[in-house]
Order: sequence, then structure tokens, then C-alpha cells
Amino acid sequence: MTAVAYEDVLAAAGRISGLVLRTPMVEVSPGLFLKLELLQHSGSFKVRGAFNRMLSAGALPDSGVIAASGGNHGLAVAYAAKALEVRAEIFVPEVTSPVKVAGLAALGADITQTGAIYSDAAEAAAKRAAETGALSVHAYDQPEVVAGQGTTGLEIMEQTGGVDTVVVAVGGGGFAGGITVGTSARSAGEAGAAGAAGAAGPRIVAVEPERIPTLREALRAGRPVPVEVGGVAADALGASQIGGLAFEILSGPRVESVLVSDEAIVAARRTLWERHRLVAEPAGAAAYAALLSGAYTPRAGERVAVVVCGSNTDPATLGNS
Repeated sequence: MTAVAYEDVLAAAGRISGLVLRTPMVEVSPGLFLKLELLQHSGSFKVRGAFNRMLSAGALPDSGVIAASGGNHGLAVAYAAKALEVRAEIFVPEVTSPVKVAGLAALGADITQTGAIYSDAAEAAAKRAAETGALSVHAYDQPEVVAGQGTTGLEIMEQTGGVDTVVVAVGGGGFAGGITVGTSARSAGEAGAAGAAGAAGPRIVAVEPERIPTLREALRAGRPVPVEVGGVAADALGASQIGGLAFEILSGPRVESVLVSDEAIVAARRTLWERHRLVAEPAGAAAYAALLSGAYTPRAGERVAVVVCGSNTDPATLGNS
């Protein structure tokens, strides 16, 4: 039994209902669905976990909430904090895009930009939380956050009537881990014991940039290990190590790890715009890149849901990286 069970995802769905969007599911060709989490409040799925973490905590401290983020998680925490009328302090690394920093400012967050990559900002945020007593909302490695992200999986199964495969991007792994739990057998309507990460359910294709292979290297080593961080999706998928909770879930038999190049991500991002008029950031296009590049090739008749997970980007960059 993992630290996050199917019941936790169900509870999260009830807790955050009315605060997050039930994002659209579009069947773009027979059996191929796009789950449009890029249309979620704050521009990504991250708001699901942020709300669930805050609401699970009960009364929030006067010092508010604190988070480290490459951008999307910070935007989600700031959005949720504003909705719940509490202070948000967000630490972001230098790699964070100006679009995301501007979004944080617009939401009224107190912003500290420090360090080269996410792990540097996370260290500074942890130190600050210890000083102030603010509630820490981790980007991916807290049970409440993972359960909140898993509500996307519930929606995928409900909106499609069930799929064979879910293709999802991985950074720290909280989203893919949550979806793995949220799409377990019970979410397809099966009765019986509680679903867990290893239960029957659709295959999860976990997609990572070649330059940030946190899950791939953890699976190879048998434990989470640090990797170098770089490439076009580093601001959103730039965790230097897979989360412990995510590794526990994603090392199960339902999960297949694939890698995509920066060039494939850029091409997928452009194709999402040209073919479907979707403005995705590089991380948001990573899962779609797996299909376009052949990193994952569906079988004949396979029903596949691809999660397009983020839109916090400058549309003017769609013609390049």
C-alpha cells in the first residue's frame, strides 16, 4: 500500500470541488484524447494539489503558505492562497520564465528569485518556512499534493469511459504519480478493495526530456538519484531528483518510462498550435511529443489520453524554443 491511495484522491476531489475546473477532454482522432489541463486555473494542473494541501491542513497560519517552484506550482499556490485569502511567499530559480514571474506578481505573491535551478529555490524556501512557520506546499512530494493531482486521473476515466493508456509528462513525478493512483481499477467503476498504485488500470507512459531524466535514472538505480537539469522544459520539469512518493508509485508494473528530445518538444508545441490551436508551454507539450516523435507508438485500436498540462508561456515563442 502506498502513501497515497485511491480513497485519498476521491477525498481530494470532494475537497477541491468548485475551486478547480473540470477541464475539457477532446477526442482529436478516433481513440486519441487530449486532456486540456492547460486550461486549468493558473494555467496548469498544479492548482489541484495546491488547494488540496491547503484545505487538508485546516486553519492556515497567519504567516500563510510558502512554496518553491519553477513557476507553475508557484502560480498555483499563489492562486489558491488568493482564493483562500492567505499570504503566499514563492521562491523561484533564475531559470523561471518572465511570463511566470509576472503572473506571480499579478496574483499578489511575495516573490524571491534565487538560485540557478529548482532545488536551489527549494532549499531557500525550506529555510524560510522554518523561520516563519508558514505552511509548506511542496511542488510534488507531499501526499496531499499527489492526491490532488490525481483528481485529473478521475476525470480522464470518467470523461472517456476508460482508456488503455495515459501519456503524461514527468518532472518531480507528483502529477504522473497522482494520475496513476487516480486511474487505478476502482476509478473505472470496478468494485472491491481500494485501488492502490499497483492495481489494475491503464498503462501510464511517463514522458521526460532527455536532459532531465529523473524517473529513468531512478528506475535504473532502484532509488531516486540526482540528475543534471537543462533544456527547453527546465523551468517546469526541472526537478533534479524524482520525488520519493512518485518513485514509489511510478516504479510499479503499469508504468513505462520514455524520453523525448528538446527538438521533439519544440515540434510538438508548434503542432499543438497549428493543428489544435492550443498554446502550450514546452513542458505542456512533452507528453504529446512522445507520440509525434515515436517515443511511444500506440497499438492498433488503443485508446490513449495525452495530458497537455501547462500554458504559462509567451505565445510569441511558438515559432521557436
